[in-house]
Amino acid sequence: MEEKIVLILNEMSEYLSIAQMKKLQEVVLKTFSENEADKQEISNNDFLQMFLDAKRIEGCSERTIQYYRVTVEHLFSKMNQSVRRITTEEIRTYLSDYQKINRCSNVTIDNIRRNISSFFSWLEEEDYILKSPMKRIHKIKTKTVVKSVITDEGIEKLRDNCAEIRDLAIIDLLYSTGIRVGELVNLNIEDIDLEGRECIVYGKGDKERRVYFDAKAKVHLKEYIEKRKDNNEALFVTLDAPHDRLKISGVEIRLRQLGRQLKLDRIHPHKFRRTMATRAIDKGMPIEQVQKILGHSQIDTTMQYAMVNQNNVKTSHQKYMS
Repeated sequence: MEEKIVLILNEMSEYLSIAQMKKLQEVVLKTFSENEADKQEISNNDFLQMFLDAKRIEGCSERTIQYYRVTVEHLFSKMNQSVRRITTEEIRTYLSDYQKINRCSNVTIDNIRRNISSFFSWLEEEDYILKSPMKRIHKIKTKTVVKSVITDEGIEKLRDNCAEIRDLAIIDLLYSTGIRVGELVNLNIEDIDLEGRECIVYGKGDKERRVYFDAKAKVHLKEYIEKRKDNNEALFVTLDAPHDRLKISGVEIRLRQLGRQLKLDRIHPHKFRRTMATRAIDKGMPIEQVQKILGHSQIDTTMQYAMVNQNNVKTSHQKYMS
C-alpha cells in the first residue's frame, strides 16, 4: 500500500504545488486507512491485547507488560476514536496535557512516550496502520542527574541493624551481586552455589546469567538457609507462616523501613544495584565485565548506572595534570 501511495505522489509531483501535494497525501492516506479499516474492524482494546501478547512472547516481564497496559489504556481514555485514526498532533497534545495536569517530570513523560511509540510501531509492523503517528515525536530531553549511591558507612549501618538473618542475607546478596529485585525474589535455594559463591539468575527476557557474591553473603546465606524450617523451594520467604515466596513489594517495604529507621536517604533495592556498579568501576573493574554482571545488553545502560567517584576524578587530575 505504501509503495502505491509513493507512486501516486511521484506521478503527480510535477503537476501540483507543494501545498496541493500535501493535501493530496492527506486525502490518499485517509482514504487508504478507511478502506483498510472497512476490511477488518478491531477494537482498541483488542489491538492492545494483541500487542501485550506479542510483548509477552518476546519475554517482557509481567511488570513491564502491566506498565504498557496502563499507559496505553490511559491514552485510549482520552481518545474517542480508533487507534487507526489517531494523529501525531493529537498525541502531542495528549502528552503536553498529561504533563501539565500531573506535574510530572520530563523523564516520566519520555517513558510514556516510549511506551506509546512501542505500541504504534507494533501496529505499523503488523500492517494495521500505514505509518506510526509517533515517528515525528522524538525523545524528550531530560536533565542528566547523578543519582546517589549507598555509602560504605550506610551499608554497614544497614547490616548492623538487621534484626532478621533473612534481611541481612538479602542486603549482602543485593550489594555483592548487583542483581535486580525481581531476579532476587525468583531465586530458588537450588540456584545458590555456596562453595563456589555464585548463583544463576534469570534477567529480562528470561536471559540466564551467572553472578557472584562475597564471603559475607555466603556466611549469612548459609546461616539463613540452615535456619529455615519450611519446605518452600524459594530462597527468600516471608517470616510468618505459611512462608510464601517473598514478593518484590515485600523487599521494597522492608528496605525502606530499615532506611527510615537509620535516617538513610531513599533506601530501595535498585540503589544497591547502582552502588555495586559504581564501586566496581571505581575500583578498576572493566566496564564490559560490569555490563556482563548486571545483564545489560547495551553498555550505555551500564554507564548510566555507574557514577564515578568524584574524589578519584580529582586525584587522577592531580596525578596527570599537575
